Amino acid sequence: MALSTSLRWFAPLAAGVGLLLSPVMTAAQSATIPLWPAGGQGGKADYPAEVVGKAAPFKGTIVRNVSRPVLEVFPADPAKANGMAVIVAPGGGFHMLSYENEGVEVARWLNSLGVTAFVLKYRLLATGGDFVPVFMARLMNMDAMVAATAPLKPDVTADGVQAVKLVRQRAAEWKVSPDRIGMMGFSAGGAVTAWATLKAEPASRPDFVAAIYPGLLGTLSVPGDAPPMFILAANDDPIGAPDSLKLYAAWRAAERPVELHLYEKGGHGFGMAPQNLPVDGWKALFEAWLARR
Repeated sequence: MALSTSLRWFAPLAAGVGLLLSPVMTAAQSATIPLWPAGGQGGKADYPAEVVGKAAPFKGTIVRNVSRPVLEVFPADPAKANGMAVIVAPGGGFHMLSYENEGVEVARWLNSLGVTAFVLKYRLLATGGDFVPVFMARLMNMDAMVAATAPLKPDVTADGVQAVKLVRQRAAEWKVSPDRIGMMGFSAGGAVTAWATLKAEPASRPDFVAAIYPGLLGTLSVPGDAPPMFILAANDDPIGAPDSLKLYAAWRAAERPVELHLYEKGGHGFGMAPQNLPVDGWKALFEAWLARR
């Protein structure tokens, strides 16, 4: 599926094609834990070094070249904690992670609701310093994007399943209820969320899930015991809107609880960044849905 029109839906990215990632490393972060035990999956010896920094087209800090997946833990304030946990999967087309805008800032917002959050740093494609033009070229031709990222699907699906399993196994340690563990993904992270939910055995499946402008979903087969799903995107998003409708139709066909919101405008990748559009109110919709869980 070629995107022959201009990228008005992602104007900041289109304008910044020539700006490459700075190799500046991040300062101290919250506690991180390996997703897999020593000697488990991930950690390829021939992978380029993981890079964390800023790339002018993107909002906030991004991460590239993840081969050793981890969870970054954001505990809720004990005075507010309600026993709920959400694993957050940032997007980035499997070329990077929009780690700040769709990860850390989301986790801190969830903390304000009394929810303990875990940002999932799942495995990515290996990329070089010129990754932005490569990413943009594939984004303009979704067939090329699908071909490039399809081999990664088993790995990221396994990472999503393992994240839920790990949080549930250690629920007492983080003072969360093992039957109130959800997963929330943005863009490609929405695909990770859906794939992990549909692949996992019931014991390692999230109790509720959310997909915010999901992309690269592919074919879906939803079981009759799939958890409740929240879906949200903007109608002017040529990636997130069609896949949101696909996800909604699949959940509805399985007669599972599902809620869909499509804003008129907002584009792709807005995350927590304000745009002075009605789509800025998406967090209130999700908060209300979450309260009903």
